[in-house]
Amino acid sequence: MSGGKLDLQRIRRAIRGSGIETIFFLLDDAISLLPPAKLRQLLAQYLKPEQFVSDVAVKHDLLAEVQAFQKACFAGEYYEAFDVNSKNCTQSSLGTLAWIADFRRLLFRCVEQAKKRKVAGVRCAFDILFELLDHFDDADDTMVFFADEGGSWIVGIDWKQVLPAWLRVLAATADPAEYARRFETFVDRHCNYQRAELLAEARQVATPSQRKELAER
Repeated sequence: MSGGKLDLQRIRRAIRGSGIETIFFLLDDAISLLPPAKLRQLLAQYLKPEQFVSDVAVKHDLLAEVQAFQKACFAGEYYEAFDVNSKNCTQSSLGTLAWIADFRRLLFRCVEQAKKRKVAGVRCAFDILFELLDHFDDADDTMVFFADEGGSWIVGIDWKQVLPAWLRVLAATADPAEYARRFETFVDRHCNYQRAELLAEARQVATPSQRKELAER
């Protein structure tokens, strides 16, 4: 069934019935998934593709992109406020949606990069993103705008997919005390409801000394 032909009309109806947030994230993901020729063809119907052509070769360095994202966050480039009333108090500004989209894209790039051997840069990228997530979780009103109560829960992260990758990188770069401390602190703050299964994952990828430290905590 999963390999069957998709019903395009049903997809269109589902998208049109979705909120603006779903449409925003779907389009943002499509930009990365479409082959260059298809993306150019799609853009040509609404924009001029020529204005996006760069003569400079684009380097997709993960850590550099994460650091640029961090700089943009603290410079207030994602902060976009609007007048809040009873009708729009549950909505997110386009700036906040853009923050979530960029954060998720970079986070899952970290997950992919964690599968490779050189993990020091990936560890640093994870650390920066998690620090920014703490600011987001604290509803830092200098970084993003919330019409109502905000927090990392609206980012929609599948921690069962992300945390194993982070734990593998952390296990390869941290001493036993730091490994156990970082795990406990992160899980307490962001996904305590999944503690049991994430603890099992942390033990599985840990070194014997890291595993011992986890047990003692």
